Amino acid sequence: MTFKHFFIVLGLAGFAAMGYAIEEPAYDTTQQIDNVELRDYAASIQARTTMASDDSSSSSFRRLANYIFGGNTQEQSIAMTAPVETHTTADGYMAFTLPSQYAMAQLPSPNDQSVSLHAVPARRLAVIEFGGWATKGRVEEKSRELLAVLEANNIQPVGEPFLNQYNPPWTLPWNRRNEVAVPVGL
Repeated sequence: MTFKHFFIVLGLAGFAAMGYAIEEPAYDTTQQIDNVELRDYAASIQARTTMASDDSSSSSFRRLANYIFGGNTQEQSIAMTAPVETHTTADGYMAFTLPSQYAMAQLPSPNDQSVSLHAVPARRLAVIEFGGWATKGRVEEKSRELLAVLEANNIQPVGEPFLNQYNPPWTLPWNRRNEVAVPVGL
């Protein structure tokens, strides 16, 4: 390994480590059923943008990142959080949950008309975690697995499954954390 390769690997490791130091929404696990957790999340605020197809995920991410990196009416930087929430239904969207320190009135308006702020009420999610790459096939597989566990336990979803991704894109597959989640009744 050359010094150049050593420093590239060292730099990527440093970036990957930084990915774990960002805020995540707090939750209480209320029940564990097989490999599915039922979690109660507090109310939060999300920045959202439309996502018409799987192909638009990088452009959707860039629009949201632009908002938190100063593309707003106050040119204010807002800390990145995890996970990135992706809904691929017909009216699909991508969302960043904004840091818990902010109230809606404190947040600047997005400069991009396709980015909007949403108050998310407290919610209960059924969640199944998995590692590796969140490919379309893997997400569909985990969605079926999640819904089967819920059905077997007479728990009714109140929405469609969605994907949560916690890591920066350069994170190696064996260190990646992903979830498929679906809202269930409180």
